[in-house]
Amino acid sequence: MTDLSKHDPNIVGNPDNNIFGLPTNEENSKLIIIPVPWEVTVSYAAGTARAPEAISKASLQVDLFDPDIPDAWKQGFYLRPIDKKILMKSDFLRKEAELYIDYISRGDDVAANQFMSKALREVNEGGEFLNTWVYEQTKDLLEKDKLVGLLGGDHSTPLGYFKAIAEKHGDFGILQIDAHFDLRVAYEGFNYSHASIMYNALTEIPELKRLVQVGIRDFGSDEWEYVKNSNYRIITYFDKEIKDRQFEGQTWKHISEEIIDKLPEKVFISFDIDGLDRKLCPFTGTPVPGGFELDQVFYLFMQLLHSGKRIVGFDLNEVGIGGDTDWDANVGARALYKLCNLLVASNP
Repeated sequence: MTDLSKHDPNIVGNPDNNIFGLPTNEENSKLIIIPVPWEVTVSYAAGTARAPEAISKASLQVDLFDPDIPDAWKQGFYLRPIDKKILMKSDFLRKEAELYIDYISRGDDVAANQFMSKALREVNEGGEFLNTWVYEQTKDLLEKDKLVGLLGGDHSTPLGYFKAIAEKHGDFGILQIDAHFDLRVAYEGFNYSHASIMYNALTEIPELKRLVQVGIRDFGSDEWEYVKNSNYRIITYFDKEIKDRQFEGQTWKHISEEIIDKLPEKVFISFDIDGLDRKLCPFTGTPVPGGFELDQVFYLFMQLLHSGKRIVGFDLNEVGIGGDTDWDANVGARALYKLCNLLVASNP
């Protein structure tokens, strides 16, 4: 691993270094973060494709001392360079998707419009391309016994990583922090929509034995029926349900322990930033009132770590970019740092 024994964690973050100001490289780092600048199918606000770059810049303001896990950074975290070809492909297909979404929102027939049919086909082909690209990137690193984090982008990005995790680890579960179910079937006609990520994962990955969703507060009746008919392969903790239980005297500790108990021994954390209160992520792609404080989510994650279950990977998605400050990126950088520390601590 990278020799960080002489690195002073209290100095100003050096922009010439890597993520969090660490003087690391890929070969000698235990954890590799793959940026995925992709937001083709976002259905409300765009900007998440630029999140990896913004989070990297904001990460220089994150203090390396984490009282929960003080020395994880010494194992080395490395953020790969952003693949500009992926970003350019996302930008191009995003424009096609915007035109297509506007067209279908007016009730027009796609089959009757040659251009719209072509746009839909190209967006779906782009989704397949991205899934393969992410799968190949993550599989290669896992085969080298690296720990891997994925940084989006929209929430469609981790499907290929889920598949690589299944090949590496066998049966596993996903702990999903999110405002949405993400169980739509080809939402808006896009096979690999950000709103379909968990449906696709459950459909295409038999090793995914349990999906535990936390913070859900905006969903369709078709998704709810899918959950009810999942034979407990999906267990959902709604935002309102959690708050009601707390209003009636139950502690977050008790609820967190219950959530963790529902997960299998190997757990992947899928963190959509819109699971937080919008004041923490005002420019996220599809904001919804309600949600968690960041320290509530961190508490849940720490309880998972202390449970003895193994965290095998994570993704962080839907961090938006906008406004006069880099607030979203600042919060995203802190969420990313905690996830990195957790993953390393869970895999000594």
